[in-house]
Amino acid sequence: MASIGLVTVLYNSDDVLAAFFKSLSEQSFTDYHLYMIDNSVSESSTQLIHELTNKYSIKNYDHIKNENNVGVAKGNNQGIEKALKDSSEYILLLNNDIEFDQQNLLGGLYAHANRNDEKIIIPKIFYSGTNKIWMAGGTMLENRGYGIHIGDGKEDSGQYNKQTYFTYAPTCFMLIHKSVFEKTGLMDEKYFVYYDDTDFVYRALKKGFRILYLPEFIIQHRVAYSTGGSESLFSIYYCNRNRMYFILKNLNNKNKISALLLIFFSSFVKMFRYNNDKRRNLLKGLKDGIKVNAGVN
Repeated sequence: MASIGLVTVLYNSDDVLAAFFKSLSEQSFTDYHLYMIDNSVSESSTQLIHELTNKYSIKNYDHIKNENNVGVAKGNNQGIEKALKDSSEYILLLNNDIEFDQQNLLGGLYAHANRNDEKIIIPKIFYSGTNKIWMAGGTMLENRGYGIHIGDGKEDSGQYNKQTYFTYAPTCFMLIHKSVFEKTGLMDEKYFVYYDDTDFVYRALKKGFRILYLPEFIIQHRVAYSTGGSESLFSIYYCNRNRMYFILKNLNNKNKISALLLIFFSSFVKMFRYNNDKRRNLLKGLKDGIKVNAGVN
């Protein structure tokens, strides 16, 4: 159907969709199809999508409404499977709490991928409305059980303007060739949200794929918009649950021991500054991560 299948998962997204659709409407490249997987409980998103797609002349899209919140991982899988079935050569996983004003963004990424046979490409990403970098590539720290963003929080002065291959990146804006899914598989839906992308990227790199960072392409990101921030009860639970699951599922014994020692130490420290609700969610997250890996949750 289209060269690129754009897959985005909606949840509490009403306030950011206008900027998202506006960004898409300004693209010079139009050989794409947008798959919106809607996990919102409210029906307001349906009407809003109808209004905004008309306003910004977005014609090629599917709006897939789930009956409940099935999570980011499953939502992405729904969109990926539909795009692959529709014969998209590339899948672009993208958040909807982002903005971009480069008219050649999609076309430039697609052209570079085709010309150089690149399978995974990421742009430079800023904290929305600032000159501060959120991500300029990333590194997977296996002995710690997580990935880190290069340049996070630093003012951009061109210090990260070199094309580079990295070992980690989030999927809030990632162009992926269909062969990556064919060899790696889809997202692990046990994660629900958080670490699902870490797990996918980790598995893809183990299959021999590389992540190319193209700094000439720019995204603005409203970080953690739909989940309430990194210190919300929701985020505390799922970040700890899924980090534990990722460690137990993927790492070799040496890195597993190192990562487990770190997560237990950092959790011990957090117990002194967290209130009772946060402590409860942290401990439950760690416990449930063990259960998920054991196949009992």
